[in-house]
Amino acid sequence: QVQLVESGGGLVQAGGSLRLSCTASGRTGSTLVMGWFRQAPGKERDFVAAISKSGAFNNYADSVKGRFTISRDNAKNTVYLQMNTLKPEDTAVYLCAADGRSWNSYDYSRSQHYNYWGQGTQVTVSS
Repeated sequence: QVQLVESGGGLVQAGGSLRLSCTASGRTGSTLVMGWFRQAPGKERDFVAAISKSGAFNNYADSVKGRFTISRDNAKNTVYLQMNTLKPEDTAVYLCAADGRSWNSYDYSRSQHYNYWGQGTQVTVSS
């Protein structure tokens, strides 16, 4: 069983930056595809970014391209989401997700392809 714990959320002004972290336990990080999703109150869970097991490949939602960067440190079993130029519409609970299958076999922008989820961390961007 894989446990995911997110950290790094908080309150920031528009234009500011935050870095989220997600640490996996119960399985070596390099065996997991990792992703970030977000969910605002009353809205569906939306894809943000995903990264392959080695870190060689990634994928971003159009709404965050050029502002957010996903990366990973497999020695620490941790994936990061660097968020720059934050906007009020980025306000949401950010959830980390993981899956042990092949990056090439599934569309990891879709939440149903992830088997493991963290509890989430709140990000609030004030205008």
